[in-house]
Amino acid sequence: MLVEETHLKGCFVITPKVFEDERGFFFESFNTQSFESKTGVKVNFVQDNISKSSKGVLRGLHFQKDAFAQAKLVQVIKGKVLDVCVDLRKESSTFGHYFSILLDDLNKQQLYVPRGFAHGFLVLEDDTIFSYKCDNYYNKAAESGILYNDEKLNIDWGLMQDAFVISEKDKCLSTFEDFLNE
Repeated sequence: MLVEETHLKGCFVITPKVFEDERGFFFESFNTQSFESKTGVKVNFVQDNISKSSKGVLRGLHFQKDAFAQAKLVQVIKGKVLDVCVDLRKESSTFGHYFSILLDDLNKQQLYVPRGFAHGFLVLEDDTIFSYKCDNYYNKAAESGILYNDEKLNIDWGLMQDAFVISEKDKCLSTFEDFLNE
């Protein structure tokens, strides 16, 4: 696998080695030893989640607070998304910056999102199946997020926002300014 660190320290794009022939393809989607040796990050994933979404669905920007913070390894099983993460680590030189990447079932790339980041994605194809491994269990009381269209973050989602399908919960998330003042 090829591992490349993004401009956000600790956030990595992982490109697996894919073996394809007339029968289909095979690739190793995760290997702890290889991941840790190439990133320097120790991981212990404890929960896997899968979502299926229609084109235009935007999920995020979500994160878990404090002791329930989660690192995630995300990938698309079927379809295509614009995946976005935002550095919320106040001591980081890239605090408040974001990274985005197109993930799909063709490139099979993954994004490792460390603890201390908000994460979200915009679905670009119908019936997209999205998978993510988490290194900490979900805790409803620790659930939080930041508005996807926060002016200070100025995230380029690549589509007109009036086409987005967003849950009522995600429409009511905090602003980045509110997060700063917590």
